[in-house]
Amino acid sequence: MRFAIALLTVICIASVIGTVVKQHEPLNNYVNQFGPFWAEVFGAVNLYSVYSAWWFLLILAFLVISTSLCIARNTPRFLADMRSFKESVRESALKAFHHKAQGLLPGETPQASLERVSALLTGNGWKAKVQQRPNGTMIAARKGAANKLGYIAAHSAIVLICLGGLFDGDLIVRAQMLLLGKTPYQGGGLIRDVQPEHRLSPVNPTFRGNLLVPEGARAGTAVLNMSDGVVLQDLPFDIELKKFIVEYYETGMPKLFASEIVIHDHESGKATPATVKVNEPAFHRGIAIYQSSFDDGGSRLKLNAIPMKPGVQPFTIAGTVGDSTPLEKVGQPYTLELTGLRVINVENLGGGKGSDSGADVRKVDLVGSLQQHLGSGAKSQGDKQLHNIGPSVSYKLRDASGQAREFTNYQLPVEIDGQRVLLAGLRENPNESFRFLRIPVDEQDSVQGWLHLRQALADPAARELAARRYAQKASPADKPETTMQLQVTAQRALGLFAGADKPEPAAAAATSAASGAAAAPAAETTPGGLASLARFIETNVPESERPRVSEVLLRILNGSLFELLNLSRERAGQPAMGPSEKTEAFMTQAVVSLSDSFYYPVPVLLQLDDFQQVQASVFQLARAPGKKLVYLGAVLLILGVFAMLYVRERRLWVWVEAQDQGSRITTALSTTRRTMDADTEFELLKKAILKDAAA
Repeated sequence: MRFAIALLTVICIASVIGTVVKQHEPLNNYVNQFGPFWAEVFGAVNLYSVYSAWWFLLILAFLVISTSLCIARNTPRFLADMRSFKESVRESALKAFHHKAQGLLPGETPQASLERVSALLTGNGWKAKVQQRPNGTMIAARKGAANKLGYIAAHSAIVLICLGGLFDGDLIVRAQMLLLGKTPYQGGGLIRDVQPEHRLSPVNPTFRGNLLVPEGARAGTAVLNMSDGVVLQDLPFDIELKKFIVEYYETGMPKLFASEIVIHDHESGKATPATVKVNEPAFHRGIAIYQSSFDDGGSRLKLNAIPMKPGVQPFTIAGTVGDSTPLEKVGQPYTLELTGLRVINVENLGGGKGSDSGADVRKVDLVGSLQQHLGSGAKSQGDKQLHNIGPSVSYKLRDASGQAREFTNYQLPVEIDGQRVLLAGLRENPNESFRFLRIPVDEQDSVQGWLHLRQALADPAARELAARRYAQKASPADKPETTMQLQVTAQRALGLFAGADKPEPAAAAATSAASGAAAAPAAETTPGGLASLARFIETNVPESERPRVSEVLLRILNGSLFELLNLSRERAGQPAMGPSEKTEAFMTQAVVSLSDSFYYPVPVLLQLDDFQQVQASVFQLARAPGKKLVYLGAVLLILGVFAMLYVRERRLWVWVEAQDQGSRITTALSTTRRTMDADTEFELLKKAILKDAAA
């Protein structure tokens, strides 16, 4: 028993690990999550495939063998004990029981006592057996024999559940791979081109795999994920997806997934229509077809490339989800991998009342808080407000070294903190959360206004003209001599923000100018944006003066950028923007997004322009012969535990012997557990058997 409990404890701990740690993920995911050292340690003990690890299967086998031996050893004894009434107990031994009583009935003959007690026990559900002896009669009765059956049922349930788990796991699949020379497949390409050594027969007795079927297509090969690759399972039928159905709540949250399919049997050629819903599978040839999830089935996309680096021109690119293509016209070797299209995106856009935006550059501590770039797309501390914010596209850009970054960009602007913005998400590896660049849109819900401002910021002549206009408007009328000084400061701020000027320390600049040598690079290079201004303040302004200088410099930057915005609109043939709350909100977000855009790691941002959606359904197919064993084991476990906890085995002996002109009765009760119920039951039996007999 102690050994079995220890094994069960280890199995429970291993099951918790298998639930917490995602199983059969790519090795890179574990390296990103745990680090190289611990990823290798955990892999060495098979924590990434717990349920098929050799030590887990060995523990299950030991538990099955140990419990089976217990059942084989104890069941014959229990069955014999259940059939036995133990009527051969000596009458003198009854006095040693905890529950015992004796009495004399002067007016009742032994035969009458025997008949009365037998009728009493039979009426109360006791099974009794009478043994005649030369000096008296022994009545042996029993009740609650199902307690022993509970032990047998509970232990048999453990064996059945473990066997069912072994049958429905990948133990049999691995045995076939070992005995039949099958190997996992680690490459790519089309399923039909995979060689037979990576495929399992349609008569495979047990498996559990996934099958993706696009709308209007059919497929008949499931994919079984292994720790070191995949194995293909050929099915005895094809599944054709006629229509994938998704229904949504008013908030945009999905409430129903269903697939209308046709099952084409290979042997009979019969086509059987069926509908598969979540928790409502279809069955064919002993294989259950579950609605697992849904995916993209090869939607066709049209994307607009927004330049994020100098020298890159806008262009349009088309592709299909799941395909990859070289990304040209960006000056660097990138490969575009289109990974997904989501037409419905439900996000929480709630915000607390009275909360500051956090995007107003006049409230930014440049020195203390410019450490993060590309901040959260919709960070909120208020109540949840779920809204469908429209379609989004996901893609990867892979550079020449093979490193890939993942992007998710929304097609339509959303309103955050009172300003409509376009969200462009980025993450460096799959274990990170997406960080979002918020690009403000103009009155036409377009990012063209922001792009024109960014292009003007990169133009030295435009920066000079904007600085001159700002200086002329901001200089006091009675102090015209400050105009040139303010223009120089504004032009310097724009140059630092644009990344054209480097935040070089003043002393180093003076030394370099005096010696005629090139200025030494700053200790920390910044491509531009607010961080460049922060670096300039750190290297040129005493610490006590930094808050005041930061505030002044930011006001000059805001005013200069506003003039630069109107200059870019003038060049684009658009009217100038006047002072207003809407203009202020646009400029606030534009400054922050321009600053963040300098840290955008790739030359272009791809915005979804148009799409033709093709949906696909992901089915889980399972042939699970051990399922019936598990169900039977679960029923036996319930019955067995109930019998052991709530059914008490009791044995009662009544010895009747002649005494003078009457009879003397001695009775005793034996029970597996001494409880208050047993005390009460014996008191009632004693009164009924002995009546008012004298002790």
